[in-house]
Amino acid sequence: MTETAPRPTLEAVAERAGVSRATVSRVVNGGDGVREPLVERVRRAVEELGYVPNQAARSLVTRRHDAIAVVVAEPETRVFADPFFALQLRGISKELTSHDNQLVLLLTEGRDDHARVGRYLAGGHVDGALVFSLHLNDPLPGLIQRAGIPTVFGGRPGWSDGSRDVVFVDSDNRGGARDAVRHLVGLGRTRVAHITGALDQTSAADRLEGFRDVVGDVDPRLVVEGDFTPAGGERAMRELLDRCPDVDAVFAANDLTASGALRVLRERGRRVPDDVAVVGFDDMLPVAEQTDPPLTTIRQDIEEMGRLMARLLLRGAGDAPSGVVLPTTLVRRASA
Repeated sequence: MTETAPRPTLEAVAERAGVSRATVSRVVNGGDGVREPLVERVRRAVEELGYVPNQAARSLVTRRHDAIAVVVAEPETRVFADPFFALQLRGISKELTSHDNQLVLLLTEGRDDHARVGRYLAGGHVDGALVFSLHLNDPLPGLIQRAGIPTVFGGRPGWSDGSRDVVFVDSDNRGGARDAVRHLVGLGRTRVAHITGALDQTSAADRLEGFRDVVGDVDPRLVVEGDFTPAGGERAMRELLDRCPDVDAVFAANDLTASGALRVLRERGRRVPDDVAVVGFDDMLPVAEQTDPPLTTIRQDIEEMGRLMARLLLRGAGDAPSGVVLPTTLVRRASA
């Protein structure tokens, strides 16, 4: 067995620097009122001894934990299977890491999980929360409000009572949907269908509205609800073809939905884009570039959304604009 060297203490740093323990504590914890020569001596002693602040003790002094909760209102089976979440978490992680903050991931699958997350956030373990993939009537916003911690939401909040001041980051879902459908109409398609996302989420509702902005009074048979998954896209595409065999274009609410729709079209002998043109939403490269054919889609910068959420929270959500909506762009590939 090898013996572990004792961990350098605050007192050891003070002795090496020739200053008081209180001075070392102020320097280490970012306090004011210490002359620059003393600050340099303390920093040099910290480096020489390899001193690492005791985070528990430091948080008692600074009231900060340097930890941010990332709350995803989805079960783990969905989060770890959908590249959307990986991209958003990567953006969040990069921004938090650059500011020496830790990411604490919290997932919810049922009411018991909501209560657990609410207790954790109210327990003073983190300095703030980033919350996304909320569904309508989700209790999380109320639990977070009661916890009293700074929060930034990913996606336009779905509550309509106007009683809560919120900061959120979203993409232009409605405008992006309009661009997708205008592209299909511009190709000469006359029977344009829409496979929605889960309509208890504002992103899906906004994309449906964007579809309607272009097509107007659409045949209700040409709109089928999906759930943002490949399986949901397969089910909805089969339903569409059974209802409307003459459909000649599909706007899918996301790339995963589009990938499922493409599989069914291939099974049914429909050529893409000759018989049916398909446009998705997201431009997740692991999906959009590997479908057959490669997918025309609406690009939103998912990773940047995550980074911006974290940036607004670290800057101080109370000083941030209430809503930031990022632009989208059409990316043309072979499916439309």
